[in-house]
Amino acid sequence: MSQSRFGAFDQIGFLVDDLDAAVARWMAHSGVGPWTVFRNVTLDGAYRGAPTTVGIDVALGYQGDVQIELIEATDAAASPYRAADGSRLLGLHHLARIVDDLDAAVAAAQAGGMALVFAARNPSTRVAYLDVPGDPGTLFEFIEGPGLREMCDAGIAAARAWDGSAAVTVIDLA
Repeated sequence: MSQSRFGAFDQIGFLVDDLDAAVARWMAHSGVGPWTVFRNVTLDGAYRGAPTTVGIDVALGYQGDVQIELIEATDAAASPYRAADGSRLLGLHHLARIVDDLDAAVAAAQAGGMALVFAARNPSTRVAYLDVPGDPGTLFEFIEGPGLREMCDAGIAAARAWDGSAAVTVIDLA
């Protein structure tokens, strides 16, 4: 599959055990900011074919034209954020692209040999994680939702103009 099939990566996702501490580290050590933190995000879907509802907190920041996503699993639900034994996964998790048609992107990826691991939705977005059989470790994500591209463009502009003030904005979806 060529880059032109899906476009450039829009996001790099990391799993963390303490979202607030991770945001602080990214600001202190990488200069990434400002951040938007979404608390109490819920995703309803299927993980490895079984229904699941997953709770996460998410922080979004930008480095150049790439969104940095930090994810903290907030429940013990079976998900791509947990190992088979239920323990939390940590570190580099996925590379993602925003797409206009999630179903078409997933079908094309599957036709190219990828396997669907997780598909879920909430009121603002649909996501799908896929892996490459025989090449474990990093997942590939497709994200679809109205206004997502514009949100990223606004975040990129905010990061370029950021003066270090108003470092974190919290949106609680509870």
